[in-house]
Amino acid sequence: SPAAIPQRQLFIDGEWRAPALGRRIPVVNPSTEAHIGEVPAGTAEDIDAAVKAARAALKRNRGRDWARAPGAVRAKYLRAIAAKITERKPELAKLEALDCGKPYDEATWDMDDVAGCFEFFAGLAEALDKKQNTPVSLPENFKCHLRREPIGVVGLITPWNYPLLMATWKVAPALAAGCTAVLKPSELASVTCLELADVCKEVGLPSGVLNIVTGLGPDAGAPLAAHPDVDKVSFTGSSATGQKIMTAAATMVKPVSLELGGKSPIVIFDDVDIDKAVEWTLFGCFWTNGQICSATSRLLIHKKIAKEFIERMVAWAKNIKVSDPLEEGCRLGPVVSEGQYEKIKKFVANAKNEGATILTGGVRPKHLEKGYYIEPTIITDVSTSMEIWREEVFGPVLCVKDFSTEDEAIELANDTHYGLAGAVLSADRERCQRVAEEIDAGAIWVNCSQPCFCQAPWGGNKRSGFGRELGDGGLDIYLNVKQITEYTSDEPWGWYKPPSKI
Repeated sequence: SPAAIPQRQLFIDGEWRAPALGRRIPVVNPSTEAHIGEVPAGTAEDIDAAVKAARAALKRNRGRDWARAPGAVRAKYLRAIAAKITERKPELAKLEALDCGKPYDEATWDMDDVAGCFEFFAGLAEALDKKQNTPVSLPENFKCHLRREPIGVVGLITPWNYPLLMATWKVAPALAAGCTAVLKPSELASVTCLELADVCKEVGLPSGVLNIVTGLGPDAGAPLAAHPDVDKVSFTGSSATGQKIMTAAATMVKPVSLELGGKSPIVIFDDVDIDKAVEWTLFGCFWTNGQICSATSRLLIHKKIAKEFIERMVAWAKNIKVSDPLEEGCRLGPVVSEGQYEKIKKFVANAKNEGATILTGGVRPKHLEKGYYIEPTIITDVSTSMEIWREEVFGPVLCVKDFSTEDEAIELANDTHYGLAGAVLSADRERCQRVAEEIDAGAIWVNCSQPCFCQAPWGGNKRSGFGRELGDGGLDIYLNVKQITEYTSDEPWGWYKPPSKI
């Protein structure tokens, strides 16, 4: 029913505000295709109001209320947000499942990660106080210390596959650093981000520190990326949109952090436990309904075990429970939208037309007449020139290629213009280490795929973007370093000849 989705407005300057043009975007449940509510459709006018509110919050009381307050003050709010997220976990997980189709069990896991991420960056905010005024050793007659200062007002643009978690990866460090922010979530899944606004209101986060403007990319995301009073933009999403954001930022020499697409490899050698490796392979590609930027969607399997491995993998894939995300034991829900559903089906059809074999899946499950469901899909007989090998699908589709030698595996793994992640599975740890070092990507998993922790840095190489979120460096991307250098001698500098005294 429509009551399933809370009726919210935009969150600007600590208050709920109707969008300037009064427009709203329907929320469609991808598992039923039913209209279950609406979110506000912000436009450039609302972005402008949000940026003004963020700027005022940054400067309030000459920055002493937030930007220049002790990190411990900001940490208190982040910990309060974490506690509220934990308290509201069942409700938030259900909203996430209804909004984007994520299995409920995954969504509850996400909420734990959201709370953990706010806690982690609260700790870094506190630690920041001890890092201030770090001395730098200089020659005689000078002393120097360093200040770490918030970069300013930041624009945060986030995707729909982990709606609240990906927002948290940006919001938590930005606020911990002392920045103020405008968050623009994806129009395809904004519901839990508006609930984050409600949490911020509940814990008394100072007005204007975090503003949340939902809306379409061209109407709200583009004006945020191009806003002259935004000091930095952080974006997670497609490479095409990332290019547009870089272009908009370039005219103002504005820093950006980009986490973009991927077509990540998973390399499996012939000494693995086949069933364990099969499960990691499927998890690496079909978790989050296959909609993961880091999905290890290119399986490279050693020739010696390829036939047996693929047979077991098909059996495991057919055993995955595809159902309504709220049904107990669901392990694969619908993809997020009709547009995404059609795009994935086209990728599968193109692969078939190019000569690949659809070994299993690629179609709607027979028991589900409605919803944007696609069976787990495994594609073989793939060549490196095929679209399915080269392009990100962002759905439950795995393509398979075999190899004979370690060198060949590494060459195939790196045969992509992306470089977000990769995985290697082998009983030989030394081999795992060699391959991990040679795959050109920002994150490599050994004997697993996809586990991600807020303590470790995250980001890509090549066309997968630049900058690292999470880990200690996740705070640094929202900070500027200022050196303060003092001349300590009582002697005059003596470079210029003084004028004669009259």
